[in-house]
Amino acid sequence: SKSSSSKVSSTSFRHAPTTATLAWLAISLPLVIWDTGYVLLRPLSMPGGSLHWPVWAPYKLYGEVDHIYGWKAFNAGNGFTSAQGLLNAAETLMYLYYLAAWLFSSKTAEGGARVLAGRGGARATLFGYAAAVMTLSKTILYWANEYYSGFDNIGHNPLNDLILLWIIPNGAWLVGPTYMIWSIGADLI
Repeated sequence: SKSSSSKVSSTSFRHAPTTATLAWLAISLPLVIWDTGYVLLRPLSMPGGSLHWPVWAPYKLYGEVDHIYGWKAFNAGNGFTSAQGLLNAAETLMYLYYLAAWLFSSKTAEGGARVLAGRGGARATLFGYAAAVMTLSKTILYWANEYYSGFDNIGHNPLNDLILLWIIPNGAWLVGPTYMIWSIGADLI
């Protein structure tokens, strides 16, 4: 049983990540870390590079689907992918801070729920919220980059491939962070 000093009063700030938020982070964080490694280690992580096999082998296909990840953009010196990777690293650190605070500094609220509480809990919650806003904004920018470039990097794909290999996977990064913004934001206001 926790001592009364680790319990949270009903008048202080409280936030508990929803099950959907925790599930999204459990799925998305490893994928984003993997993606960030691929992007920031290019060209070593690309097909023919010393680090490509086996960790980043699936990116051979993805670089053919989305040229911003492939040799076309890399050889053209297009910095968008690396800039995105740098922001991926920043938002990942923010999400990890949010999760670590909940895992290691949470308090027990009435009913036994683990919550982020007080000023430190509010700070960690704000980090989680800001990271979700970053993720959503970056994803919208990624889609807008395609639109405003005349679909230069993905327009060559047949519609079925585009839907299965680009729209659905990238669409998840619109849905997950939007949900987090809504659920975390409700506790911040």
